[in-house]
Amino acid sequence: MTIAELTKKAELTSYTGTTGIKKVVTGGYISDLLSDVMGRATQGDIWITMQSHLNIIAIASLRDLPAIIIVNGTKPSEEMIEKAINEEIALLGTEKGAFETGGMIWNILNGNS
Repeated sequence: MTIAELTKKAELTSYTGTTGIKKVVTGGYISDLLSDVMGRATQGDIWITMQSHLNIIAIASLRDLPAIIIVNGTKPSEEMIEKAINEEIALLGTEKGAFETGGMIWNILNGNS
C-alpha cells in the first residue's frame, strides 16, 4: 500500500505534502526509543512514535523507512518538515495515541478496514 493510500484510509495529516506519497508501506514499527528503531525496524516499515525532534528523520533515513507517524497531536517543527522533505520521508500526524494508531494501521495493511 502506498503512503498516499494509507494516509487517506487512516485519515492522517501530511506535514510534507506529496513527499514520498508513492512509496510503499510493507509493515509498521512502534517505538519511542531511537536505538530500538535503529536496530529492529525494517525497510518499508512505517514508524509510529511520539518523538518530534530532528533525530527521528535521521533514523528513518538510515533504516529506509518511507514514513513516520507522530501521534498524540504533536506537531513537527518547520526544521523537521524541511529535513523530512529533503530525505524524501513522509512525515504524518494524528491526534490518536500510538496503540490506537498501530492497530488501525495493522488493520488497513491487512485488509481488515
